[in-house]
Amino acid sequence: MAAVVELTYYPVKGCAGITVAEAEAGAAGLAHDRSFMVVGEDGVYRTQRRHPRLALITPEVGEDGGRLALRAPGAGEVRVTVDVGGARRDVTLFGEPFRGIDQGDEVAAWLTAVLGEPSRLVRVPPEHHRVTDGRIPGTSGYADSCALLVVSRASLDLLNLRLGEQGAPPLPMARFRPNIVIGGWDEPHTEDRVLHLTLGGAEFGYAKLAVRCAVTVVDQETGVRSGPEPLRTLARYRRSRDSGGIVFGAKFAVLRPGKVSVGDEAVVGEWGAAEL
Repeated sequence: MAAVVELTYYPVKGCAGITVAEAEAGAAGLAHDRSFMVVGEDGVYRTQRRHPRLALITPEVGEDGGRLALRAPGAGEVRVTVDVGGARRDVTLFGEPFRGIDQGDEVAAWLTAVLGEPSRLVRVPPEHHRVTDGRIPGTSGYADSCALLVVSRASLDLLNLRLGEQGAPPLPMARFRPNIVIGGWDEPHTEDRVLHLTLGGAEFGYAKLAVRCAVTVVDQETGVRSGPEPLRTLARYRRSRDSGGIVFGAKFAVLRPGKVSVGDEAVVGEWGAAEL
């Protein structure tokens, strides 16, 4: 039986994830996912592509979402009472304008010290309205695009097999920062062909393949770029015919909110054809 084997949400865009046994999936994805974002003083988002040390920052969110703690090796921690009613400021994500609620000078100073550049933390405001693209449109917080990223274990197993053929070591799933990992699908990249997916009390609709970037070459344990893999190997067999991008995993929109738990059966309501 194909089932959920891992659930992870990433409260702060680009920072470490929190792996849980169950999570509520809302319209914008798993609860608290990419609700916060680190930006420069100009409001432009910070990413592991330029600031790989973001991977070393581990967030912790209070049950009601009203508290946030950030920790990093050698930097201790900073605690924030989350502000959802403060002044909005302009922020930019992939060149698109959005708004964010600044979370104050204390956490800004802490992030600046960790990253070595002036940085601030913003939260998605309650009125945040963002329409994501793909076959099924949806919404998300500060995620790169769609609400959820789904990857199967079989897809990673195939990649690691091919890495081994090149004399490269295997990579952990964390390199790809998925929200949901599915085990039990025998065929690699089965997630590419799933158009309608039910997990627990939630339903999801396929949006698009996930185009991968240089974040995948960052070791999530050390916050250091580790070389050309996995992009070099993936480029040999996972390049999109349409965009030319290197793809791994699939992105989904939320059709029906609900609770998802590790162990939930992956029920496919509709299949499509593989795009590669």
